[in-house]
Amino acid sequence: MSTSTIATDQQVPELTRARTFAMTVCAGIAVANIYYNQPLLGLIEASYPNSSAIGLIPTATQFGYAVGLLFLVPLGDLVERRRLIAAQFVVLAAALAFAAIAPSTFALIAASLMLGVAATVAQQLVPFAATLADDRTRGAAVGTVVSGILGGILLSRTIAGFVGSHFGWREMFWLGAPLALGAAALVRLILPRHHATQRIGYPAALRSLVHLLVEEPALRLAAATQAMLFASFIAFWTVLSLHLREPAFGLGPEIAGLFGVIGASGILAAPLAGRVADKRGPHLVIAIAAAISVSSWIAFAGWNAIAGLVVGVVLLDVGVNAALVSNQHLIFALRPEARSRLNTVFMTAMFVGGSLGSLGASWAYAHLSWLGVCGYGAALAAAGLLVQLPTLSSRTGKASRH
Repeated sequence: MSTSTIATDQQVPELTRARTFAMTVCAGIAVANIYYNQPLLGLIEASYPNSSAIGLIPTATQFGYAVGLLFLVPLGDLVERRRLIAAQFVVLAAALAFAAIAPSTFALIAASLMLGVAATVAQQLVPFAATLADDRTRGAAVGTVVSGILGGILLSRTIAGFVGSHFGWREMFWLGAPLALGAAALVRLILPRHHATQRIGYPAALRSLVHLLVEEPALRLAAATQAMLFASFIAFWTVLSLHLREPAFGLGPEIAGLFGVIGASGILAAPLAGRVADKRGPHLVIAIAAAISVSSWIAFAGWNAIAGLVVGVVLLDVGVNAALVSNQHLIFALRPEARSRLNTVFMTAMFVGGSLGSLGASWAYAHLSWLGVCGYGAALAAAGLLVQLPTLSSRTGKASRH
């Protein structure tokens, strides 16, 4: 893959604490929007009682996010990043307002699709943080911003459920609109301007995604590992509410939502994993994280009680989050001029894995019950660990020769 690099005399601005904090908050605000509708579907259905397409609303949001990952995130390597990020937040606010006033299910599905596309601004912020950070602190910076994304994912359902129950589902989208506009203003005020360092057209940038996947074995390994671990993660969350409804528990969706708050404790693992990856290298952290993910399923299967679920969900979140940060630390070091496109390939693979995790978990629960899901989730996490073992053995061999 040949590209023409622009000679630039711009000095990369420093990633200050204020900028890191702004990126973390904005990333969380952005990604939360793709999960708001999930706990609100019952309320939405009551507003459109004759509609049979309510289930397409979260599907449209997730599909929009996948489209945005593939077609918008690469723009981070081509245009001035601050302007791009602020513009995406403005579009996100418009999509939220459209959702809030949607007169029909079809209109809400269209708004959800637009919302999902715009919410990928969260994945513009992660490579931007990696670019602004220096080599010694890149892992910690990425970990901190990713912790904002994870916080947005885990807490969004709880917030939406509360707002929807007390004020209504439209009010949740109305609340999201000024938050998105506030994020756009924060980006313009605090983040620095940063121009692209390559002269490459948009079609060539899309074609380069395939070249990156073919030419970078480390990218393939990171993408495959995270796809399997994220599939394991999504498998748990897909069937949790169904499992809690069983006679042994007899618990409703409100309790399932609280597990998101419990899982949020795993957010703390993200910046810690980034710091360890800065000092010891990412491969060791990824392998340990995968092993922790496997242990979570052992807890789920062997301790089928609320306490076991709590312990397991903390382990699962710690493992998956630590691996995510470390894998992104690794891929962002491959080609600094292509960090947004590297992130596109990586995140697309991760979300494909997540969809397969959800599909497989639904089948396993229907045919093999909870223990079948535990076996499926453990197998996925174990596969993520196994593909990492050669990297550890090669590092050990190199160390023994020195």
